[in-house]
Amino acid sequence: MPKISTKGKSMPSSPIRKLVPFAETAKKQGKKIYHLNIGQPDIETPSVMLNAIKNSKIKVLEYSHSAGFESYRKKLAQYYNGYKMPVDWNDIIITTGGSEAISMAMMTCFNEGDEIIIPEPFYANYNGFSCAADVIIKPVKSTIENGFALPPISEFEKLITPKTKGIMICNPGNPTGYLYSRAELESLRQLIIKYDLFLLSDEVYREFCYDGKEYVSVMHLDGIDNNVVLLDSISKRYSACGARIGALISKNKEVISTAMKFAQARLSPPTFGQIGAEAALETPKEYFDGVQKEYVGRRDFLIEALNKMEGVFCPKPSGAFYCIARLPIDNADKFCQWLLESFEYEGQTVMLAPATGFYSTPDAGLNEVRLAYVLNKDELKNAMACLSKALMVYPGRTINK
Repeated sequence: MPKISTKGKSMPSSPIRKLVPFAETAKKQGKKIYHLNIGQPDIETPSVMLNAIKNSKIKVLEYSHSAGFESYRKKLAQYYNGYKMPVDWNDIIITTGGSEAISMAMMTCFNEGDEIIIPEPFYANYNGFSCAADVIIKPVKSTIENGFALPPISEFEKLITPKTKGIMICNPGNPTGYLYSRAELESLRQLIIKYDLFLLSDEVYREFCYDGKEYVSVMHLDGIDNNVVLLDSISKRYSACGARIGALISKNKEVISTAMKFAQARLSPPTFGQIGAEAALETPKEYFDGVQKEYVGRRDFLIEALNKMEGVFCPKPSGAFYCIARLPIDNADKFCQWLLESFEYEGQTVMLAPATGFYSTPDAGLNEVRLAYVLNKDELKNAMACLSKALMVYPGRTINK
């Protein structure tokens, strides 16, 4: 029998999706599951986007340009300009979701064996993308005690070697919900200049910044245009995860021309997704105002409910729609599986994502879980009731019952 590749064997499973078989079994047993494990919003996709797809007059579903529709890229550049980001439409490559943008960026910017420093916990699939690109992640640990703020620059410098070629951040952050301040990003800028590194920035949650806090893009930072690669997606902005439309943006012409080779190799991004995405740029401000108000309400309820539970600590995030909570448990992977296999409260249970999968450091996050507040408040109330009961009876509880 032929052997599977070493790379295939080393490719990590998704910590967000690996518990799906247990959830499917639980549903067959009649359990109601509250899905807080995945960033799939229940917010309705803007009608202007859906109508553009429904009303399309296409008779032949052709390839688009490998970089994406010119008309879409021009309108998307205007969108970024609205955030005072100096982007031209030729600086943009439309990708098949933000995932492809990240993958292309890693293959464009790094050689096999190059190292990239990423504050952890980080979006779990960065591990998969780096594995596919043969890039080595060097994690620099942020902590729950200070809400997962950017680690001190001195901690980054300790990790820099001749193989270090870049730093990657997510802002606002998945899985933490942390929003980096201008001062934090300025300190990163100085490091990028000092060592002439690439700075990859995943900014797909820019519409979700709360409490009046400022969104600062890496494209707002002076003097590093040729170092910056911005990674984006419409999935969360318009609650359109299934459209699979993202973007890779850079002022570095060599980055764009090189990434275009990968874009050409995969032919083109999805046509219907681009039609919808272009139309979605006409989404009225009222839509985002309503969505943000909804998420703030959900966040405030969830964080308060979590911190009322004995032994639980959860910092209040300022962006995205995730939080990481520390629970009084022995092992997050065991606990999350136990919730699905062995627990129910009034015929219900909750599905969480073990935080271990968001760390690259072994055994980090063993008593932490990520929660996505993508359900309405009534469902969140039921989910928190389930979690509270579960923590009282879990066999691996680490504080007195």
